[in-house]
Amino acid sequence: MNAAPLARFIHSHRRLFVLTGAGCSTDSGIPDYRDGDGAWKRTPPVMFQAFMGEERVRKRYWARSLVGWRHFGRAIPNGTHLALRQLEAQGHVGLLVTQNVDRLHQRAGSRQVVDLHGRLDQVRCMDCERRFPRDAFQHELQRLNPAWAVLDAVEAPDGDADLEAAHFDDFVIPPCPDCAGVLKPDVVFFGENVPRERVTDAMQALQEADAMLVVGSSLMVFSGYRFAHAAARAGKPLAAVNLGRTRADPLLDLKVEAPCAEALAFLLG
Repeated sequence: MNAAPLARFIHSHRRLFVLTGAGCSTDSGIPDYRDGDGAWKRTPPVMFQAFMGEERVRKRYWARSLVGWRHFGRAIPNGTHLALRQLEAQGHVGLLVTQNVDRLHQRAGSRQVVDLHGRLDQVRCMDCERRFPRDAFQHELQRLNPAWAVLDAVEAPDGDADLEAAHFDDFVIPPCPDCAGVLKPDVVFFGENVPRERVTDAMQALQEADAMLVVGSSLMVFSGYRFAHAAARAGKPLAAVNLGRTRADPLLDLKVEAPCAEALAFLLG
């Protein structure tokens, strides 16, 4: 591919606001949610209200997550993450806001990162707000559900796994060890609000940026699209690297339809 237009866009703007999505992590073996038209590839993720209101939904979620975490937890940064780390090292990134929950940007070495939708490597008690590592919770899930721990399945996005034929009634979810409350991954589910301080910090960084760069996101979810819309309203140049349609296509000054790592490889040259 011809990297020149993207290279010119990046190097002609001193301070970039970068927004990333699932397309950044597909080369790390983490599946994405949407096809080239921005439509769901599979059943949409669990809703917050269903997870909190129905024990059977929580059992299904954690059973699938027990299996999926084995793969998700071993994912390592790929060339996209390394290129964006390099872009930050060059002083071009004011803030990187990621819609991903895999923490691969941080593992690659990026420092100015906001996890817009939270982080899957932590578990949160919805009653007392205690947070603790997912690895520890994984061991407890395996201890209580030994028959499930040996199952295998096709990986799905964000640590999920396809176990549709399974019956989840006998799955045991440990309660919070402090207050016996409901445990949830420390991520923003569909139907749940992104914490206000994350949005505020991101909007402040966008105001201070010279341009916005979207990497690997269709922007179909409003929590990400709002930043592209705000950039366009403020007259800031907007570029996107994404395979397929994005919700912000009419707003873009530059679009690169190529795999993220390929499009950004010039930063590692």
